[in-house]
Amino acid sequence: MEIVILDAYTTNPGDLSWNWLGEFGEYTVYDFTSPDQVLERAKDCEIVFTNKTELGSNLLSALPKLKYIGLLSTGYNIVDTEYAAGRGIPVTNIPSYSKAAVAQMTFAHILELCNQVGLHSAAVKSGEWVDNRNFCFWKTPLIELYQKTIGIIGFGKIGQAVADIAEAMEMNVLAYTPRISNQAQRKNFNFVELDELLRLSDIVSMHCPLTPTTQNMANADFFSKMKSSAFFINTSRGAVVDEQALARALDKDII
Repeated sequence: MEIVILDAYTTNPGDLSWNWLGEFGEYTVYDFTSPDQVLERAKDCEIVFTNKTELGSNLLSALPKLKYIGLLSTGYNIVDTEYAAGRGIPVTNIPSYSKAAVAQMTFAHILELCNQVGLHSAAVKSGEWVDNRNFCFWKTPLIELYQKTIGIIGFGKIGQAVADIAEAMEMNVLAYTPRISNQAQRKNFNFVELDELLRLSDIVSMHCPLTPTTQNMANADFFSKMKSSAFFINTSRGAVVDEQALARALDKDII
């Protein structure tokens, strides 16, 4: 059995071993694979692993030996799953992939917006604090997260991890999701409709998968319903946001 990993570097830049794959067959590891290299590298393989390299129907139709696709990520959007299902090719993902890391990154963005650590660090290094008569030097006011409301759109493992951090910081948590899992129900979070979440939230954070329903979900109408003072965070796929609508909302101080 031949196995290929098309873009291993993202998930394993060298600190882990792929040797366990040898139990299943001969494997080849590529750090990166461009679109025009995929066919040549995967044409004789029965198992293909990918993180960001796309596998559309045109490409999959040219891989007659393919029996399994392993996504080294959470999202399914890089694979034509409908075509794969039609050929009986199972496609699996890693539901807990980077759950803690993405939740941490979400709050890294939030804290940077509220504390402006980068701005103040640069100011100190340039001598502004030394030259300032006020010992409590600041360039922008501190925004406290205490009792602020965060609205979380998409409430899977990552969304719930973000909610847990927010609650630890004594924030109010609102959540919107089409499906409420049993685990989320047990945590007793406040689930609301999307319009209410947008209207009440000081911070809106996206944690939904990219699907036909969520593509361009954050559009002009979406931003018009947010507080003008609200922050918008997206650590989901970029395509859940209408970037032109976001740019207009920022330019016109809608958010």
